[in-house]
Amino acid sequence: MLGVFFFLPSLHASAATATQTLKVSTWNMDWLLSEQAQNAPDIPPDIPHRSAGDMNALASYAQRLHPDLIGLQEVGDSATLARLFDPQDYQIVLSNDDIAQHTALAVRRGLRVQRNPDVGALAPAPTAAHHPLRSGLDITVLAGDTPLRILVVHLKTGCWDNPVSETHHACPTLFAQFHALRDWLAERAENGESFAIIGDFNRRLTRADPLFISLNQVMPLTLVTAGQASPCLGGSYFIDHILLGGAAQKWADPASLRVMTIPQDGAQMLSDHCPVSITLHVPQNTTP
Repeated sequence: MLGVFFFLPSLHASAATATQTLKVSTWNMDWLLSEQAQNAPDIPPDIPHRSAGDMNALASYAQRLHPDLIGLQEVGDSATLARLFDPQDYQIVLSNDDIAQHTALAVRRGLRVQRNPDVGALAPAPTAAHHPLRSGLDITVLAGDTPLRILVVHLKTGCWDNPVSETHHACPTLFAQFHALRDWLAERAENGESFAIIGDFNRRLTRADPLFISLNQVMPLTLVTAGQASPCLGGSYFIDHILLGGAAQKWADPASLRVMTIPQDGAQMLSDHCPVSITLHVPQNTTP
């Protein structure tokens, strides 16, 4: 059974008359590793061990999703990811982390890709009690003649909506990652760039969340999931987000926020997250 799309209202309309449409998605793949990697001694034993049928089902969801570019999390290697996103149709880029999980981006062929240095500040050195974290994957995608900077993130889990006064658990690490995001945003503001930050924030962000406010103080941002609850996992608040900044805030299509539901209680080992998408209309320079 293929996923059901839920239609949720978005926030901004594009006024451009000559545009290129981009469907931007994010999806945490839930330990999408090769068979060899998932049996390595340092990998938790309770991760999904997917059959060929599971992989075929995931590929069906990916084909139905049909994104133009998709940020992915918990990806082991490009060859395994290519079983879902055909390399004939997509360019696949992974972060350079020397760990089992990576952030990744699949970009539809025809869009030009420029790689920027990974945002290593999102992966501070782990203590003995914590697992290694993931760098941010920083890519500039050229839609026609218009650049859109994409940062794919997978932040520290365990600080879902704790106050900024929290000094225990995962919160200090997550707060440090948000400080790194502020630094990245300051560079985008200085350069006047259009961008999207997409991925698994492991935080129930709202417009009133102090962590979102701290980012919004650097430069105005659109949180496309604001005011919505995800139909995935029974209607909990989103932790997978798409943030738009710069001119990209004006490019989002009205009512284009989508969630593709993935069965969470079946016999197949699929994903514990659901893909989240937004449609952008990217203006093009029509001057001869």
